[in-house]
Amino acid sequence: MNRTKKEYSRRSFIKLLGVAGIGAIAVPGIASTAKDLYSKYKVDQTLQETPHKPKRLRQWVMVIDLKKCDGCESIDGVAKCTEACIKGHMIPTPGGKWTQQWIQVLKQELPGGGSFHMPVPCQQCENAPCNNVCPVGATFQTLEGIILIDHTKCIGCRLCMAACPYSRRFMNWEEPQQSAEAAFVKYSPEYPVPFKRGTVVKCIFCAHNTHQGKLPVCVQGCPMKAIYFGDKEEDIASNGIEIVRLSRFLSENNAFRYKEDLGTQPRVYYLPGHGQEFGRHYEGK
Repeated sequence: MNRTKKEYSRRSFIKLLGVAGIGAIAVPGIASTAKDLYSKYKVDQTLQETPHKPKRLRQWVMVIDLKKCDGCESIDGVAKCTEACIKGHMIPTPGGKWTQQWIQVLKQELPGGGSFHMPVPCQQCENAPCNNVCPVGATFQTLEGIILIDHTKCIGCRLCMAACPYSRRFMNWEEPQQSAEAAFVKYSPEYPVPFKRGTVVKCIFCAHNTHQGKLPVCVQGCPMKAIYFGDKEEDIASNGIEIVRLSRFLSENNAFRYKEDLGTQPRVYYLPGHGQEFGRHYEGK
């Protein structure tokens, strides 16, 4: 089926989302403190509810085209989206091991034989089980739909980890081995660096990037351009190269959501496929 062609120019997409450098790699750092963050959301909520001061909020979503994803097998077998995420968020790698893969590429079996690769970030559920069970309110959802964690509140009880049906939360069991750059970062739930022992971490949809007009680092790092990031309010999405009308793109490509039957209402959509756009056969060869 033909991919939906651009009904917006790149310039108009940048104007709509406030994108100053859509292909640029994000510079680690964040201006807001946790206190500033909550104040900002409180103001946004007030504006949203006041008829005389309408406030249009972004509603961020991700789309992953499985026709384009071959798990980077055609390159070197190293998942570039995962690699970009680890570098972009300064995630500790003790002994060089990727113990925390905020976006993990799973190899899934196909009915009747064969397999496909499926990148799985936090699904940013609208009905998030993790958010529902946190006893101290450390996990919260922004008005733009992103689930974040306030590590100044997290007590490491791991109830959220048990509640997540996607296994997309990770525990900092030991004192994290911070990178040298992490010492210069001002902590915020939107960019949870430096890492704190005894707390839970996860994919944040690169919330810090959205304020700077940049795509998530996994989108930027995917060499196959299989990952799209978009705004349901504006009905557009981009993988950094092409721009699509989101609703039509999902409909025409028979999009589905992972474990949708659980009622979690994920904000991550998948387009069926097995890497065939890059020569991967149904049998997985």
